[in-house]
Amino acid sequence: MTPRAILKHGTGHKPFRVLIVDDHPLVREGLAKLIQETPDLELSGEAGDVKEALQAITGEKPDVLLLDLSLPGRNGIELIKDLHLRYPDLPVLVLSMHEESFYAERVLSAGASGYIMKQEPAAHVIEALRTVLQGAVYLSPAIGARLLKTIFSGHRNPQPRTSMERLSNRELQVFECIGQGLTTQEIAAQLHLSVKTIETYRAHVKLKLGFNNHTELTHQAIRWVEAETGRGPA
Repeated sequence: MTPRAILKHGTGHKPFRVLIVDDHPLVREGLAKLIQETPDLELSGEAGDVKEALQAITGEKPDVLLLDLSLPGRNGIELIKDLHLRYPDLPVLVLSMHEESFYAERVLSAGASGYIMKQEPAAHVIEALRTVLQGAVYLSPAIGARLLKTIFSGHRNPQPRTSMERLSNRELQVFECIGQGLTTQEIAAQLHLSVKTIETYRAHVKLKLGFNNHTELTHQAIRWVEAETGRGPA
């Protein structure tokens, strides 16, 4: 917990300030209402994209960030890494519709303080916020047990259980961009990499996932994005 959070928690004079970052207005509205109805929390502000989020962090100085993993134009894991570097004392709780078993370890490695799925009850969201504000990590019991087993078994990098888990963060990022309908040139421009590098990542993804050609890769990437985020190609 940061010194500022300890002071607030100790005095009880002010509730903790929560900044909501989600590109769905209805989701933000529901979360805002939940926070406003919780005595020890208050709404610091809302943001619908990365630019708005960074402005709100600077201007509002929240105590915790409630972050959707899927934001337009930016990979969530890369954003968490940037936030961790810029604001190392700001806890980030990821609230996402992405499957926790696939993403939790990735976001924690990037610097997030916790992960909770949007399907969870409202009470669990409040519990998660309070947990990360206390300087602890929040995960579901199942994923927490899985991580503990990994640590105590001494295997820091266990064999991935699925083909998708074999993808590195950058390969996953390229895969998601393909699923959003971006061309190789557009992906290269968005990720600030060369076209040749993106082509190499595409080849790695195709090999790891066992696809026979790029058409099959593209179709599966589109299905993945639709299933995980509810968004298809632009």
